[in-house]
Amino acid sequence: MALLELKNVTKNYNNECCALDNVSFSVDKGEFVSIIGPSGAGKSTLLRCINRMVEASSGEISVDGVISSSLSKKRLRKLRTKIGMIFQHYNLVDRLTVIENVLHGRLGYKSTLAGVLGRYSQEEKSQAYRIIEILGLNEQIYKRCDQLSGGQKQRVGIARALVQNPKIILCDEPIASLDPNASKIIMDHLRNISKEMGITIIVNLHQVEVALKYSDRIIGVNRGKVVFDGAPCDLTTRQIRDIYGSESEDLIFDLGERHAG
Repeated sequence: MALLELKNVTKNYNNECCALDNVSFSVDKGEFVSIIGPSGAGKSTLLRCINRMVEASSGEISVDGVISSSLSKKRLRKLRTKIGMIFQHYNLVDRLTVIENVLHGRLGYKSTLAGVLGRYSQEEKSQAYRIIEILGLNEQIYKRCDQLSGGQKQRVGIARALVQNPKIILCDEPIASLDPNASKIIMDHLRNISKEMGITIIVNLHQVEVALKYSDRIIGVNRGKVVFDGAPCDLTTRQIRDIYGSESEDLIFDLGERHAG
């Protein structure tokens, strides 16, 4: 059974704009899937429908065998502990330290009172420290997050997602605001999380060359529809044009050389 399955998922805004149009695909445990497409193609809406940050207008989404659209708020909160989320603009509390932000990943397991009071077990704290070390943030652990670089902030976001013990991590343009070196560090960490921890990674990307380098599978989206779903080696120049339309001519990479290499 697939870990994640979407069947005919559609999202309309104001009964007019179709952000997603009958999207169907499934993802297995441990897969690294990149979703590519032009701005406004529906990539972010797609991720947010998976964890119900946005409600789909129709269709069915199941996570680990559970149909999410049918869940009460309490059961949805429990399901969301299995789904980590990494954002382009980090979504950290800047005035709090790295360790405090990372521990926020445990809030889905807490009562409201325990969360407000910041009551974490020693086991949870030890787990957070281990993850921070894996991500190379030892020296920043007690720094406020407003003192960090963009790449460091994104690693805090990854740590916060990992401390949930998720089965899936959704990444919405995680390197869009980063320089090439920081981007490589983030993508290397995400790939290692997928390969070594067996966690499914689904990442929205603008950079096609990055998707080609890191992904097990690429899904191309245009105007809310899936127009490509396959292995990186199967992505052709023609399919790039189908995905990006007029924008495809501005992509700065040589697909032929990429495949030849």
